[in-house]
Amino acid sequence: MRRLKTHACGLRRQFSASTRRDVQKSAPVVFSGIQPTGVAHIGNYLGALRAWGKLCNSPPQKFEHTIFSIVDLHALTVPPSADKLREYKKIAVATIIASGVDPAKCILFAQSDVPAHAELCWILSCFSDFGYLNRMTQWKSKSKVSNNASALDEDATKDLKLGLFSYPVLQAADILLYMATHVPVGEDQTQHLELTRHIANKFNHTYKQNVFVSPMTLLTPTPRVMSLKMPTKKMSKSDPSGQSRIMISDTADEIRSKINKSVTDNFRTVTYEPESRPGVANLISIAAGLQDTTPEKFAESCTHFDGLRDFKLLVGDVIADKLEPVRTEYERLMAEDAYLKEVLKDGARKANAIATQTLEDVKKAVGIL
Repeated sequence: MRRLKTHACGLRRQFSASTRRDVQKSAPVVFSGIQPTGVAHIGNYLGALRAWGKLCNSPPQKFEHTIFSIVDLHALTVPPSADKLREYKKIAVATIIASGVDPAKCILFAQSDVPAHAELCWILSCFSDFGYLNRMTQWKSKSKVSNNASALDEDATKDLKLGLFSYPVLQAADILLYMATHVPVGEDQTQHLELTRHIANKFNHTYKQNVFVSPMTLLTPTPRVMSLKMPTKKMSKSDPSGQSRIMISDTADEIRSKINKSVTDNFRTVTYEPESRPGVANLISIAAGLQDTTPEKFAESCTHFDGLRDFKLLVGDVIADKLEPVRTEYERLMAEDAYLKEVLKDGARKANAIATQTLEDVKKAVGIL
């Protein structure tokens, strides 16, 4: 079993309780979370996990902390079985590390191991407008109702649970607990960051003190990865067809087979036209993202192909080559149960040190302490 290096612990400077607040308000801090929902697909990898690895390995002077959480409380909004959730948490930490996140250079922890998340969520819910939450798209998407639906519409939302409706408030608590200045998200999550800023500013204004930092959005440059079978829909783990997605656990042969069978079109040339050629554009975007180039440049490098067969072979090779070290490391880590538990335990200790102080400041501001 590998031992976790604790001397570097992700806290690049140690602070006393009296100085921690002032320093964190001026120092750049990154926070992001991911739900434990099983093995990640390539959209998860390109959209979040790989970016986490790059942020974690940024020069020390760029970010004071990089903090990443497995948000298992959020997973309860559409709850898996207890055994599955435990397994999903293990898969999540192995996936995050395999994607390039070094636990010795960041704080990596499970959300439920830091009680302050739930406690701050309740306090912030008292400053969260029902009307604002009603406009959020998260609960509407997961409830499979129209974007124009209202939580007051009993027929459309008869099965809507409070946890799903108030999901963005817990997300705000996740971010504000650590005085995060930057939150890496995709474009579909910018609405949640706007709510977080709204809640932080409203709290600060109410108590006439700057308890919270207003976080900035750090957009990930990779476009949404679409289904290999229906390229107008986002790639999803819930799709009944395993051929619709590439998992980080897929072998090279499985990846090449899925790309070869992916839906494209009957044109013989390779062009990047997302509107008229979504299948081809999706494959271009995936390969370009993995090679850190633009879709336009990758498409230009494929103009010599006469037909899409050789193009698909190239894309399959690119994906297989780039994911191979991730898959290998993931499989190795899944066999190191004790090490993964140690990572989360150590991360929770560091996260609690920050979160407890923030919660104390919040309680003093509202008068609980």
